[in-house]
Amino acid sequence: MKKLLAMALALVMALSLMGTAFASDLAGTYDITIWAAENAVELTKKQVEDFNASNELGITFNATVEPVSEADAATQMVTDVEAGGDLFCFAQDQFARLVQAGALAKLGVRAAETVTANNAAGVVAAATSGDALFAYPLTADNGYFLYYDKSVIPDEDVDSLEKIIADCEAAQKYFAFEMQTSAWYLASFFFGTGCVSEWTTDDDGAFISVRDTFNSPNGLIAVKGMKKLVDSPYHLSSSSGAEFAQGAAAVVTGTWDYTTVEGILGENMGVADLPSFEVDGKEYHLGSFNGCKLLGVKPQVDAVRAAALHQLAQYLTGEKCQMERFEALAWGPSNIAVQQSEAVQANPGLSALLAQSPYSVPQGQIHGSWWDIAKVIGDDVKAATDEAGLQAALDNYYDKISSLFNLDTSALLFVGAWNGWNNADDTDTFYFKDGSLTLDVPESDYMGGRIVNPGDWGTDKGFAQVTVGADLIKDLGADNPDNNIVFAEAGNYTITLNGEAIEIVKN
Repeated sequence: MKKLLAMALALVMALSLMGTAFASDLAGTYDITIWAAENAVELTKKQVEDFNASNELGITFNATVEPVSEADAATQMVTDVEAGGDLFCFAQDQFARLVQAGALAKLGVRAAETVTANNAAGVVAAATSGDALFAYPLTADNGYFLYYDKSVIPDEDVDSLEKIIADCEAAQKYFAFEMQTSAWYLASFFFGTGCVSEWTTDDDGAFISVRDTFNSPNGLIAVKGMKKLVDSPYHLSSSSGAEFAQGAAAVVTGTWDYTTVEGILGENMGVADLPSFEVDGKEYHLGSFNGCKLLGVKPQVDAVRAAALHQLAQYLTGEKCQMERFEALAWGPSNIAVQQSEAVQANPGLSALLAQSPYSVPQGQIHGSWWDIAKVIGDDVKAATDEAGLQAALDNYYDKISSLFNLDTSALLFVGAWNGWNNADDTDTFYFKDGSLTLDVPESDYMGGRIVNPGDWGTDKGFAQVTVGADLIKDLGADNPDNNIVFAEAGNYTITLNGEAIEIVKN
C-alpha cells in the first residue's frame, strides 16, 4: 500500500507541474467523504456544490460530508488511514502525528505557492514539515485575548495586569486565566519576555531538536509576573467564558466563547488584547499562541482522483469559502484578503484577536509531551515562596525538556492514568519489552490508557486493536474518541502485542 501511495503521489506532483494541460484528464464524477465540524456540515455541502457548478475542469464530486470534530479527526485517521475521510479538517497541534502516520498528501508546487502567497505566514508554517506543505490553511482564529466586564473593570485599566487583578479583588470577582492546567495559556508570560520554544521536525514529521529558552533570565522575569496572578485569591485557572455567570469579571479565552460571553454580559462586554505586566520597573506585554485549523487531503492510490481532490481542497480553503465561513460561522480567516476585509475588522472578537497578533507566536509543530511538561510550571510557581523556588520551577521544566530526546523510542509505552499520562516517562515501568508488559492498574475514576510512541502521541494502539481479553475492558463507544483501553477493574494485567493485535490477560 505504501509503495502504491508513493507512486501515486509522485504522479500527482508531476501533474501539478503541468498546469492546465491535464484539465481534461480530471473530468469525471468522484464519490468522496469529507470530515468537517458539525456546525460546518451544511455549509461544506453547499460549497462542494458551488465547486461542481463553477469549476472548468469537468469535475463533479458526490460528497458525503460527515460531522467529525477537528479534535477527533486526527485520532481516527491515524487509527485507520484508509478508512478516513478523503478531505478532513483538523487542529494544527495534530499535524505532526498525521504526517508521521502517512495520513496527509503533500501539496504540489503550484498549490503550495498559492497557499503561501494568500495566507498568513504563521498558518503556512503550521502546515509545513521540513520544506514541504502537507495541508491547506482553513482558519487563523485559534488564539486568545481578554474579555472583561465593563461594570467592574474600567476600559483604561485593561492594559495592565496589575490593575485588572486589583479591580477583581476589590469587587471580589474572579480573573479567569488558565495557568495551572494549560501550557497553551501560561506560555503567554514567557512569550511576553521574549522566550521561545521552537521545535524542528524532519521531512517525516519526527522531532529532531528544540531551542527552548524558558529557563533563562527572561524566563525568570516571566514567572515573576505569573506569580502575581496565581497568588491572587481571585485567580481562577479556567478559560471558559461561562465563568462570567459564576462571578468572574475577566476571562482570557477565544472567539469560540464570544456568543457565550455576550449572552451573559450584554452591553457590559468588553474585549481587548492581553495586558502588560510589570517586573522591576519594566513592562512586558503578554504574548500568546496563534493557532489554526487545517484541511488535509488523504493520500490516494489513484493519482487523477488525488489531483481532483487537491483542486477541491484549494477551493474550500480559498478566499470565497473563507469569507462564507466567517459570515455563517464567525470563523477567523487565514486568507490575508479576508482578514483585511471591513467585515472581519468590524467583528469585536476577531478585532481583539488581530490586535493581539503582533504579540502572538505561531503555533508550529510542538512535541506532544511538551504540553504536559510545561503546564506543571503553573503549579510550581504557585508553590514557590521565593526567587529560588521560581528558579527551581524553571530548572525542573528544563530537565524534563532535555530528557525528551534521550527517550527509548525503540520500544512502545503504555501511557495512561497509572503514570499520569506522561508519554515522556523515563522509567522502564510502562515500556513494552519483547512484545509484552505486566502492569498494575490502580483503582481510580478512569482506569484507561493506550500504547504510544514514547515522547509523542503517535501509534494509538488501543481499544480497537484488542483481540483477546475484550471482556476485561469497557466499550465506551463514541465516548472513547482517543481509542483508550479502559479496564473494568483494578488489578494486575499482562498486555501482549501480537503484530497489530493486543492481547490482555488478568493475572
